[in-house]
Amino acid sequence: MGVQDYALAITRSEVTEVLERFDPRIVGALPLDLAVSGSDIDIVCHAPDPNAFAEVLWQHYRTADGFALYRWRSDTRPVIARFVWDGWPFELFGDTRPVDRQRGWIHFEVERRLLALDDGRLRQAVGARRAAGMKTEPAFAAVLGIGGDPYPGLLDLAAASDAELCALLAASDLG
Repeated sequence: MGVQDYALAITRSEVTEVLERFDPRIVGALPLDLAVSGSDIDIVCHAPDPNAFAEVLWQHYRTADGFALYRWRSDTRPVIARFVWDGWPFELFGDTRPVDRQRGWIHFEVERRLLALDDGRLRQAVGARRAAGMKTEPAFAAVLGIGGDPYPGLLDLAAASDAELCALLAASDLG
């Protein structure tokens, strides 16, 4: 099962069609080409009505291997579904905020921008840390020298200009 096969699993699961009204977007290590063995297909969605989102997931994926649906009473917590399709683990997040305002999307966009601005050394350095067992955001933070909690650290980069991101890359130890 090659890393690029995840697109086939997405197609076969029909997840983007099933969740179309929830603005589904693929994020994470796979579309960034930073996947390691066991990487899952992460999809963030806008679920203004968490009950409707959960119902669609239940109706379409409850018979999938490993299906689990998590819901909290708090409006600030997303609905999360996990299942396996065509051998690929899926993790879907349904948040009441529009996708463009969700942390998972913002992290993905910052990471995508950084990789696009770099000459390939960032991808290699992050990839090496991922291969050693680090999650994506902590790997980026370690390579870029972002101290403290990597998740808000990467969120802070969202407003940075390309020139500022290039300066960060130049100051980083990309080996």
